[in-house]
Amino acid sequence: MAPRDNLRATLVAVIWGANFVVIDEGLKGFPPFLLLAARFLLVTFPLIFFIPRPGRWRDILLIGTFMSLGQFGLLYLALHLGLPTGLASLLVQVQVMFTIGLSRVVLAEHPTRQQLLGVGIGLSGLAVLVVGRGSHTPLGPVMLSIAACLAWSIGNVLSRRSQMKSGLALTVWSGVVVPIPALAVALLINGSHEVGHALTHVGWLTIFSTLYTVIAASLFGYGTWNSLLSRYPVASVVPFTLLVPVAGIASAWIVLGQAPTGAELLGGVVLLAGVATATLQRASATRQRVAARPVASSADPYPASAPPAPQPPGSPLSPLPASPE
Repeated sequence: MAPRDNLRATLVAVIWGANFVVIDEGLKGFPPFLLLAARFLLVTFPLIFFIPRPGRWRDILLIGTFMSLGQFGLLYLALHLGLPTGLASLLVQVQVMFTIGLSRVVLAEHPTRQQLLGVGIGLSGLAVLVVGRGSHTPLGPVMLSIAACLAWSIGNVLSRRSQMKSGLALTVWSGVVVPIPALAVALLINGSHEVGHALTHVGWLTIFSTLYTVIAASLFGYGTWNSLLSRYPVASVVPFTLLVPVAGIASAWIVLGQAPTGAELLGGVVLLAGVATATLQRASATRQRVAARPVASSADPYPASAPPAPQPPGSPLSPLPASPE
């Protein structure tokens, strides 16, 4: 990719990593499901009136139920119950392995041996993380975080099957399923008095947290990510997601003083090694398939068997330069 786009992808990864700390701070002023409702209310409205619907309602609602409501509802609850933000940024990488497995079942995509090896390595790292989580991290929040990864993975597979092209439009429209159920759960768990008190005593930290998750993490993050994926091969973009836990652990360490334990560092390194093994092999295979694909198509002005005649510079038929990688 072009150097500027490398910086943009890195910026998105840093924003997503720091997002765990921002959410954790926002939970100090809002109950988890009320914060979730506020986030997706602002993600969806008023942009839903200006961005065209990207696909069928059935697909949008299903994706929103798993990718937005399920994933973030479980993640917010896990953070609220005491899951350290640095550990959370590591655990979310489990979704890569879940996605590979679900793609095999739902989309009939056969994983390679190296992908299966990566899954095995990653699961070993996850086991080290769970066993070495320490007394400060109850098992319940860890399991909720893993369940959030499963919900995200289901949403990924549904999104791929629906073949919606605009990530920003999908983010905006699928968010419509979140606010009402999240607010209902907040009222059920916390009661109308606590919810009303939170809404009438909103602090600046809660406002900043909500706006960060809406503007930076959701709209800018997913919008930029979709733009990069539409212009470059997946193999050039996907590895940047491995920077998310690095940014998450660093921001938690700097802002909250949550220094990772030795077991968490060991498990995290093994987990990331497994994710890298599975993801980078998948990206390499994608690159090979793209390179082997015939150049000609129904829209080509020249057949694949006959190269085009040389054209003078500036001619509308002269070949375009290859995009920088």
